[in-house]
Amino acid sequence: MATLKNLLFMTAVSMIAGTASAQWNTDSTEYDSFKHYRVGGYGEMLANFKDYGINRFNGTSEGNSKVKRNTISIPRMVLAGDVKFNKNFWLGMEVEFEYGGTGQVYELENTENGEYEVEMEKGGEVAVEQFHLTYHLNNHFNIRAGHMVVPVGLTNSHHEPINFFGTVRPEGETTMLPSTWHETGLQVFGQFGHKWASFQYQAMVITGLNANGFNRNSWAGKANQGMFEGDNFTCPAYAGRLEYTGIPGLRLGASLYYCDNVADNSDKPNTYNFEAPVTIWNVDLKYRNKWIETRANILQGNLGNSDLLSAKNAMLSNKSPYSRTAPIASKAVDYGVEFGFRMKPLFRNNKNLDFTPFVRYEYYNTQKEVKNAVADDRLETSMWTVGLNYKPLPYLVLKADYTSRTIGDGKYNDENEFAIGIAFVNWFSKK
Repeated sequence: MATLKNLLFMTAVSMIAGTASAQWNTDSTEYDSFKHYRVGGYGEMLANFKDYGINRFNGTSEGNSKVKRNTISIPRMVLAGDVKFNKNFWLGMEVEFEYGGTGQVYELENTENGEYEVEMEKGGEVAVEQFHLTYHLNNHFNIRAGHMVVPVGLTNSHHEPINFFGTVRPEGETTMLPSTWHETGLQVFGQFGHKWASFQYQAMVITGLNANGFNRNSWAGKANQGMFEGDNFTCPAYAGRLEYTGIPGLRLGASLYYCDNVADNSDKPNTYNFEAPVTIWNVDLKYRNKWIETRANILQGNLGNSDLLSAKNAMLSNKSPYSRTAPIASKAVDYGVEFGFRMKPLFRNNKNLDFTPFVRYEYYNTQKEVKNAVADDRLETSMWTVGLNYKPLPYLVLKADYTSRTIGDGKYNDENEFAIGIAFVNWFSKK
């Protein structure tokens, strides 16, 4: 098993030829792909057939209970649009609808001892994922202000459903980081170099993570802002991403995120008498040619004074919207690799037979290291996924896969499931 795991990872790292895909809405070259406007979107539909319960922490001493249960859902449906006002100014927007559930707004009622108050204001869970104004100077330098996707991690940087094989987004990344992660701020982006020395870059100053949202199970996965009607900007965060695209088919990426003190962005900053700095980094790649497509990603997050933050968050009000589970890790990690064999060239007489069988391995641990506490083994997850993608159209994919999770290095019950899904991404109209 370890040999196969290492072989998959080294295969992904060593590939260096083929055709790379473009980004959805942050590549500076996208400016040239339409003249006046474009309207599009992407979405996913999913059915899961599981052999485990809903909570591995409230199961038995052996981990999650072994029960059969099935779910069906619409994880997300996104409507997107871009409008050019003139040759320099460009307005972009995306609105995301998740799971068709109910939504609510939290407020801190300052006249009632700062207690949390819930207002049922939204029907359905709807989020403005992107809303920004771009000043396009040239393909080398652009300025963007507004609400934007934070390009940290492979999944956030390329989150559309045709950019991963599984029926769901990679589990480790979407557990320990917000997904899709979007914040408000200022960004510069563009590209430089040419031919074998081609690069794309993004750099931004944005609203930082909220210390209240860090917890044992998902680390920073629930710590992004946007829960309240106004976001805290007391301690901004800095994020950047660099991608190398000089070799046909190969894309190498690296991201970095830093916030000096997420405690300053908490709901009640005066309750934190210490600093809580956060650093997140990742490196990733994608390679594609006529026969194969592979991706790999390594992600790590570090939190300062995690023990002090654990103690404070555990004392949050029962009415707060936060998890309050502790201890919070000082270090969380995720790495994964997926490999697909593109069968389309085998069907020369029928170009519609676009099948890609794939295999994916992923490891993540949201309590890789804890300070002054004992880590919970149930947060260590190693998982294999095998499946098949079928594309009847370039922008439409039918997916099926089987996933087996090993929890705590085999100390607890495995969690297995079969899933089928449909996903699309496309610009419906442009002029």
